[in-house]
Order: sequence, then structure tokens, then C-alpha cells
Amino acid sequence: MKAFAIAVLASSLVACASSPTVKTDYDTTANFASYKTYSWAITPQAGSPLVQQRIVAGINARLQAKGLRETPQGGDIALAAHIITAQKQTLDTFYTGSGMGGWGWRGGWGGGMAMGSATTQVHTYDVGTLVVDLFDARTKQAVWRGTASGTVPSSPDKVNAAVDAGLDKLFAAYPPGAGAAR
Repeated sequence: MKAFAIAVLASSLVACASSPTVKTDYDTTANFASYKTYSWAITPQAGSPLVQQRIVAGINARLQAKGLRETPQGGDIALAAHIITAQKQTLDTFYTGSGMGGWGWRGGWGGGMAMGSATTQVHTYDVGTLVVDLFDARTKQAVWRGTASGTVPSSPDKVNAAVDAGLDKLFAAYPPGAGAAR
């Protein structure tokens, strides 16, 4: 039973890594069709320079696939991206040793409480959030924001897959009106 519970927990954490939570918002008055170029105002600072490079390259690829062209400075859009990480913990408690499937009373009415034992494990994991803001460079007003959050995997291959999945989902609805709801 304990092994099954650990397997369920592990698979749920992997599922979080592969399907990030994504939210987007935008200025409904912005004319996204008029934006043809973008420039990086702030690049994200990741714990690993390799992850940072992959995020920047991934954002570039997705914006270019949407028809935007990167310029060193002076683009129609100023792009700022940030990474936020936080540690979270879960507590898993397993009960063993009683007559009621792991907990409860034994012996019915008048019987004593079955004493079992409980084991609690603390699982610490990292949650990462990528925030991407797009500003109209001429007016300096925010026109679009996207956030992607998920559990940070421990292996580089899974981190790369999580970054790709998050960016795919994040830019699926860019530009606004491209199919997905806010």
C-alpha cells in the first residue's frame, strides 16, 4: 500500500511538470496586427544559464512563428520575462497496524481502539513560474501578459520538456483572438 501511494504521488508530480498552469491577459484595445518586431528589454534570470538560454530561444522561436521579427532594439514590442521559484512541501501520512484497513476501532462496541503506527514523510519540491510581459514600445503600456507555472523536474531532460510544454501552452493564444480564451 505504501509503495502504491508513493507511486501515485510521484506520477502526480510528473503530471504537474508536463502540464503547466498557464494564464494570459491582454489589453483589449491593443492592435496586435500592427506589431511586426520585438526587442528584449529584460531576459529571464534562471538558476541555470542553459535553462535561461532555452527559455529565451523558445520565446524567440514562438514569437517568430507568429510572424514577429526580433530586433536588437527599437522593436514595436518591448519584451520582459522573469522567473520566480518557490519551494513547496507536501506531507504524506501512512497508517499501519490496525484492523480497519489502516485506521479506526477494532472489536466493535466496547472494544478498544486498535493502535497502529503512523509514518509521515515530507516531500519538498520546487515550483517555477515564468512571467512574460509585452509592452507597446511607443506608448510604454502593457499589452499582453502570460504566466506559466509548474513543478520543476529534477532531470535536465524533463526540465527541457517542461519548458517546451509551458511555452507551447503560453503562446498558443498569442496574439489574442488566435483561438484560445483568456
